[in-house]
Amino acid sequence: GIQYWDIPQDYLCPPIPGRADYIHYLADLLSDSNKAQIPTGRAVQVLDIGIGANCIYPIIGHRSYGWKFVGSDIHSASVKSAQFIVEANPNLRKGIQIRLQKTPSNIFKGVIKPSDRFDLTLCNPPFHASQDEANATATQKLRKLGKPVDRSKVVLNFGGQKNELWCDGGEERFVCQMVQESTQFAEQCLWFSTLVSKKTTLPMLLNTLRKCGAVDVKTIKMTQGQKESRFVAWTFLNIKQQQAWKNTRWTSA
Repeated sequence: GIQYWDIPQDYLCPPIPGRADYIHYLADLLSDSNKAQIPTGRAVQVLDIGIGANCIYPIIGHRSYGWKFVGSDIHSASVKSAQFIVEANPNLRKGIQIRLQKTPSNIFKGVIKPSDRFDLTLCNPPFHASQDEANATATQKLRKLGKPVDRSKVVLNFGGQKNELWCDGGEERFVCQMVQESTQFAEQCLWFSTLVSKKTTLPMLLNTLRKCGAVDVKTIKMTQGQKESRFVAWTFLNIKQQQAWKNTRWTSA
């Protein structure tokens, strides 16, 4: 039902099936505490950290389940592009709100307002530590495919800007910071989550979650063809608090 969708040149163009998988697995996560019924409609509020110029997660989540989204980004051009997509599609306007993260070193701080309550947060974090690392990964993929490699003209599979693909410390530093910041909003969010591209990130991430007092942690695998990915979800609410959250916010199953 999307009438208009476009992104600026050289911005990240998302492979849709994998993005949809993340949304659908998150829906299953909510259903686990709702008598196996996925809660739908605008009562379900979701925060997308790093909405990007493509606005893809809110589009899929809102059109599939009717959820209401807030999307944040540190890049003003991405915010402008995502906002344009929303405004160009009448069926998105009331379901997606976009916020600029004015302090790029923060993740949740400055985006989550005191009155906000989110049933889910999601994120596709930058997973490289530098442009050189991103280019090396792209080069390795080309070699595996038996294609010629010109290091001066390496093109990443789906494009992408710096803030979309890499950050200082890479994925591990980013997701561990996300966990640490999430403790400040423990009672404002039911489930926090993030994609984890590298298996080597998991031990540090899970250790950080233990240290920060997460009550429940789930590592959920997703498979598409030969590609295997995963996301980690965590909550600081115990079973009784989760039930109270559900009873307050969702229509009973």
